[in-house]
Amino acid sequence: MSGLLLICGVDEAGRGPLAGPVSAAAVILDPSRPIEGLADSKKLSEKKRDQLAPIIKERALAWAVAYAEVEEIDQLNILQATLLAMRRAVLALPIQPQQVLVDGLYCPQTGIPSQAIVQGDSKVAAISAASILAKTARDELMLGLHQRYPHYGFDAHKGYPTASHIAALTKHGVSDVHRRSFRPVREALLLTTTTTR
Repeated sequence: MSGLLLICGVDEAGRGPLAGPVSAAAVILDPSRPIEGLADSKKLSEKKRDQLAPIIKERALAWAVAYAEVEEIDQLNILQATLLAMRRAVLALPIQPQQVLVDGLYCPQTGIPSQAIVQGDSKVAAISAASILAKTARDELMLGLHQRYPHYGFDAHKGYPTASHIAALTKHGVSDVHRRSFRPVREALLLTTTTTR
């Protein structure tokens, strides 16, 4: 391990959905145990992501997944909540990295030298690995929320603003896990208050 620069890749999943938390993962890959097939999670099939996630967890030197909850998203805004989830993921790593590489334009405040890389999830293996862990962890969590709120169809769209999700919001109103600061949810809330008057 001495002489090895510990680089941690960081990425998030779930900035766009109307419901559920935003997740972030931090991964320090082991250069001596490369993983075939790493890519931006959005370019991989669900099956491929599910196959890669346990391999990443097994071969990485360290990994962590963290969240920012719906209340935090509504309070802070989605960008700040995403940076908070990223910060939590980096600080939860059992080994402290010497450098943090983040997908996108902004870096979380971690006290560790950091660099934001646009489209980093398709350029840096550690960020690709983080994107896969963030996505699979959040998808699993949304399946759990589907058990509690089956009429919204979270198992299918994972909280993203699909036509069926918007229709369910209009029909069933807003649940505890919906992001009230997002426009379609605000509109559904207005609709409910108007109707109940």
